[in-house]
Amino acid sequence: MPTDFGSSSDEALDYAVDLAKAIGADIVIMHAYELPIVGFPDGALVATADVAARVLEGAQIGLKKTLDRIEGCGVAVRGVVKQGEPWRAILDAVDEAGAHMIVMGTHGRRGLPRALLGSVAEKVVRTATVPVTTIHAREAARAA
Repeated sequence: MPTDFGSSSDEALDYAVDLAKAIGADIVIMHAYELPIVGFPDGALVATADVAARVLEGAQIGLKKTLDRIEGCGVAVRGVVKQGEPWRAILDAVDEAGAHMIVMGTHGRRGLPRALLGSVAEKVVRTATVPVTTIHAREAARAA
């Protein structure tokens, strides 16, 4: 269950917990992050070690809050933080965990925002070797 700590991920997590209870499954919650890189014609500006450490720390804090939110839910849960392109990191986490399914939130972006930002969920759905269930946040569904 990948998370970006947003409302669609929260709703996907609630769904994943209910599903895991129903079928007796465990949940691996993972967050993937990319280090900021800014390209210039003469080179690139890459995050310093200090920035990288802060990004990782923020990811770990966010994951701990997510894990704390569902503590005592009756399902075995563990967390993983991975660095890399989110869609690839999700697929790597699936392989490493031996997962049989992915449940993930989606923002439901359309048009230009989707073209500019891409869609992690779409890339995961297209390339995953296990079933993928996507959950739209209620606000995103209302705005669409």
